[in-house]
Amino acid sequence: MAEPYLPSELAGTKEQPERLWLAAYTKSRHEEMVARGLGAKDVRFLLPTFWKHTQWSDRVHRVPAPLFPGYVFVHVSHEERVRVLQTAGVVNIVAVAGKPSALRDEEVAMLRECTARPRYVEPFPFLQSGHRVRVAKGPLAGWEGVLVYRKNCRRLVVNIEHIMRSVSVDLDGADVEPLN
Repeated sequence: MAEPYLPSELAGTKEQPERLWLAAYTKSRHEEMVARGLGAKDVRFLLPTFWKHTQWSDRVHRVPAPLFPGYVFVHVSHEERVRVLQTAGVVNIVAVAGKPSALRDEEVAMLRECTARPRYVEPFPFLQSGHRVRVAKGPLAGWEGVLVYRKNCRRLVVNIEHIMRSVSVDLDGADVEPLN
């Protein structure tokens, strides 16, 4: 559902509207329904998931669950925000001082990586302080976050500031360096 690329010299008088990545806040447990609704409206979106262990009466089952409960990320222009807000299950678009708060390019890149690797990520409480590190080598090279130890392994906790949520990523095999 990506928009066609039109270089400015080929676009003529038709100007492409500026699109921003925004966080749409959803009703509780409506993330997948909102994603289906956005897809039906040809709105570009990201819904990162992770594998959650749930206890059934006779066994433990792994099911996909939203990495950021209550949020779906959308790539829309100013005019297209109305279509997002009219989607069943969407409550609002995250805003600061009444203006939609756009995600940074680095945050969007991290969300894409998380979407591509649901087996290696899990939600984590939002952290304000801790040991900040940068991944020096490995598939996550360049990522910055807080180093924690959980389940006998090293994990990197990355904050998504706009929605005050965090995600933790397994650092198995990655080298980290401290940040000053």
